[in-house]
Amino acid sequence: MARLTPAQISKVSQWVTEGATLSQIQAKLSSELEVSMTYMDVRFLVDDLNLALIEKEEPKKVDEPVDEVAAAEPTPADATGPAASGGAVTVEVDTIAQPHAMVSGKVTFSDGQIADWYIDHQGQPGMVARVQGYRPSQPDIADFQTKLDVALRSAGF
Repeated sequence: MARLTPAQISKVSQWVTEGATLSQIQAKLSSELEVSMTYMDVRFLVDDLNLALIEKEEPKKVDEPVDEVAAAEPTPADATGPAASGGAVTVEVDTIAQPHAMVSGKVTFSDGQIADWYIDHQGQPGMVARVQGYRPSQPDIADFQTKLDVALRSAGF
C-alpha cells in the first residue's frame, strides 16, 4: 500500500466527509493525487484513518406484482369471488431464478397466503407454501395457473 503524506491524508478525509464512496476515493486518488491503490487498499486506508463512510439511503423501490390478466379483464361491479372479497391472486416472476429452478417466483393467493413457485430444469412445476400445510382453494389454483401462464409469456418463457 502506498504511503500518503499528511496533506494527502487530509484530502482523503475531506472526500469522506463530503460523502464520497470508496470507488470515488480510489478514482480521486489516482486522478488528483496520482496515487494508484486497489479498492481493498482504499478500504483499509479509510479504516486505518478511523473514517466513517456516509451511508446514502437509497429510495425504496415498491415491487409491483405481475398481474396482466386482472388488468386486461374488466371486473363487473357486482362480481363475487376472490376479487370482490378484497383479495386476488397475484403472480411475480423472480429476476434471478432459484438455484434449483429454470424459473421461479412468488404467488399471493386471495386469502393473503404466499407461496414460492418454481419450474425445475426438467420442466416440472412445484410450489412451497410459506405456511406449512397451507392448501389454496381450487379457484385460486386455477387463477394462479392462468396468471402464471401470462406472466411467463410476458417474461419471454
